[in-house]
Amino acid sequence: MHLELLQTGVELLVGFIALLVMLKLLGKATLSQITPFDFISALILGDLIGNAIYDEQARVGSILFSVGIWGTLIYTLEMITQKYRGTRKVLEGSPSIIVKDGQINRKELKANKLDLDQLQHLLRRENVFSFREIQHAILETDGKVSVLKKSDYENPASQDLQLPAKPVYLPITLISDGKVNWDNLQLAGYDESWLNKQLRSKNITTYSDVFFLEWKQDEGLYLEPM
Repeated sequence: MHLELLQTGVELLVGFIALLVMLKLLGKATLSQITPFDFISALILGDLIGNAIYDEQARVGSILFSVGIWGTLIYTLEMITQKYRGTRKVLEGSPSIIVKDGQINRKELKANKLDLDQLQHLLRRENVFSFREIQHAILETDGKVSVLKKSDYENPASQDLQLPAKPVYLPITLISDGKVNWDNLQLAGYDESWLNKQLRSKNITTYSDVFFLEWKQDEGLYLEPM
């Protein structure tokens, strides 16, 4: 029993070291830059290592062999994608323009299986809290969003111009994909009659005609129709 535990421990250590060496040699991206192909490769490699470690008939040589073969395949594929750029698009996909000239590209959102809530989450990670700030936004192959802001939102900081600080208000989503967020409407301090009045002023009669509606105290409503 003790010998089996010791053997498992040795195999785990060897597998861990082998993976580190392989990743170092391949120069793989960090987890924050991982592509779909990298993710699949990591899953398969982890499964190979796990099976080799916990298979009673497998030995250290089996672990090194598994890591070596899979590492060679990945390295070869990396060399191919670097030499023939077209293959990288097939394996990893290509960036998608999800906001162009301030307009949300719903076709690209649907193609990338993204809804508005997920997109807003990605944008907040880039310190963008409102769609009205965006001139262009690109969904990269690693799942991150790159944003080019409108010139009005790229102004120098107030302290650079020695101006008094203005209050900062958080934008509130009122309607997303035709559905009203009643909690957010209440949070904004308004009710349904106010919302209907605002929509009528923009010649909109039903909530389903609204793709996105946002309220910001200092800038008012921002609407994206269906």
